[in-house]
Amino acid sequence: MATALVVVSHHRPDSLTAHIGDVVAARLKEAGYAVDLLDLRAEGFDPRMTVADQPDWDDREKAYSPETQAHMERILAADVIVPVFPVYWNSPPALFKGWIDRVWNYGFAYGRSKPRLAGKRMLWLGLAGAPEGDEYWDSLQGILDSTLRQGISYYTGIADAAVAVLPDAEGEPQIVDAAGNLTKGTALTGAQRAAHYEALDRRAERHVEDFLGL
Repeated sequence: MATALVVVSHHRPDSLTAHIGDVVAARLKEAGYAVDLLDLRAEGFDPRMTVADQPDWDDREKAYSPETQAHMERILAADVIVPVFPVYWNSPPALFKGWIDRVWNYGFAYGRSKPRLAGKRMLWLGLAGAPEGDEYWDSLQGILDSTLRQGISYYTGIADAAVAVLPDAEGEPQIVDAAGNLTKGTALTGAQRAAHYEALDRRAERHVEDFLGL
């Protein structure tokens, strides 16, 4: 049975990010995957770099901290990796960035002529406050694709990777025009709000389905 590692990065257990992580995990289980749900907040992961996990450029066989080694094993055991995260300043939050810094380390994720992560598949799933009608939307997706798919997945040997972004995660349209002016629309309420978030659930499922060919 193939294994999927779903990595959730949010500081609140009741967040939309955590909810979408559960939706993704459920869809993967339905498709026959064994799911390892890694909630970085719930597991108490510290994103700050430590001396024990600092790369040693003279020793790519360095034994990192037990916590980091355990996370490395979970990555190695996965056939598919799906990070689920909010988009902060055109990137994942510090909690997730620190996980990459500490765990996707020299000698493990990169630094070898034969990458240890080659052959895995990776779907980056972000949640953004901006709606698709925002003039900045295409730029946002381009930045995330360059940073995540090319800068991390491809660099670590994961050629089969994609970035998807769920728009209007706050249910309150926020449009930034070419001059940088912000216009906020009316926040969704009641049945309209419920329908909006149900649509986001279905959209998250479709991103998983399309990427994996389900």
